[in-house]
Amino acid sequence: MVHELPVTFELISLGAMVLLLVADLLIVGRRPHVPTMKESAIWVSFYVGLAVVYGLVVWAVGGLTPAAEFYAGWLMEYSLSVDNLFVFVIIMARFAVPRDQQQQVLMVGIIMALIFRAAFILAGAALLEQFTWLFYIFGAFLLYTAVQQAIPEKEEEQDDFKENALIRVMRRVLPLHHQYNGSSLRTTVDGRRLFTPLIIVFLAIGSTDVLFALDSIPAIFGITRDPFIVFATNLFALMGLRQLYFLLGGLLDRLVYLPYALSAILGFIGIKLVLEALHTNSISWINGGEGFHWAPEIPIWLSLTVIVASLAAGTVASLAKSAYDARVEAARPAPEPASEDVSQ
Repeated sequence: MVHELPVTFELISLGAMVLLLVADLLIVGRRPHVPTMKESAIWVSFYVGLAVVYGLVVWAVGGLTPAAEFYAGWLMEYSLSVDNLFVFVIIMARFAVPRDQQQQVLMVGIIMALIFRAAFILAGAALLEQFTWLFYIFGAFLLYTAVQQAIPEKEEEQDDFKENALIRVMRRVLPLHHQYNGSSLRTTVDGRRLFTPLIIVFLAIGSTDVLFALDSIPAIFGITRDPFIVFATNLFALMGLRQLYFLLGGLLDRLVYLPYALSAILGFIGIKLVLEALHTNSISWINGGEGFHWAPEIPIWLSLTVIVASLAAGTVASLAKSAYDARVEAARPAPEPASEDVSQ
């Protein structure tokens, strides 16, 4: 596997990241509550600042290239994680999760996602080391995903959450009660031990985030092949996602052009992967197993530029549209009150 940073630095970093996650989990477990906007903003700023500082540390330890890869990967994964929040909002509403329990649900879901993503990353790194032709498949999949991301959802689909096969099976297998019991997964009703709906919510959040990883993991391998940087970008993108959920809240529906920005990013990375596959081609029935020298290798600075520019354009355009819609709504005359019929 490719390693661009000293192994000792990677081990120390992983240890610090695990301690930070454990501390965050303990805080949520001991004091479940609905965080204020100020509290959420402070925590989001802390995690974003931590990622920026960590990138500088990576620069000092390993040089400019791994630092640029970390920043590009973190920005892309963070933007894709924000897209996840749209689904999280729907899941919370669909299962009527109490507000004071939503922090715990998000935290457990994030931990589950990190475990599954770590397995995906290790498997992906091992496979890519042996089978570079997988870049063809990853690239084609990302291009397909980019097209799907750019297709607007129908209005009736935007507020609909479709339960996956795992959740449907668990509903049939587990003895479930329809009411929550605080943060407990079990409750007793008429002498029977039943699971609360919280177990299904955990599965919904965790499995949904794993499905999102099917897009993000191939995309990050288009930026770096170092499994440690891949995992670090995913971890930093998911840290603070819980607080971001409460900070953005109803503002998520204003980011109307974010899907198009993500589509542009995924499409660019997909093209990058296909070009890299062509440049390093080893499939015997394609060009006799020789690489295509005309296929350029896209530098990391260009990837970082495209990611930043796409996110900036999508955010600015979304905010401009929200401001325009607000002005139009304010200028619209108020409806006249219906006149009462006084005729006898």
